[in-house]
Amino acid sequence: MKKFILPALGLFALAPTAALAKDEAVKRFEHDGATYSYTVTKVGDTRVISGVEERTGKPFTLRVGQHRVRGTVGSQQVSFALRDVEPLVKPAATLASR
Repeated sequence: MKKFILPALGLFALAPTAALAKDEAVKRFEHDGATYSYTVTKVGDTRVISGVEERTGKPFTLRVGQHRVRGTVGSQQVSFALRDVEPLVKPAATLASR
């Protein structure tokens, strides 16, 4: 599980958060056939990504600091450097064609 969710969540860990509201709307992404919903809040200098894998209901919480990400995925503790984060590769999508 850690190999699949961490690279995907890393994309959000690196995303700019200057315009985050206190009550951020729930966002979703899909990775390796699993759908995740999450919110991002700011607590001091730390971004907190909280969410759930929708099919299994397994929760995750990640605290993104300046150099490390720490938290839990289900009941497992995770910790990794921001430099180890791989962006989520998103295939090109055609919105409309004629």
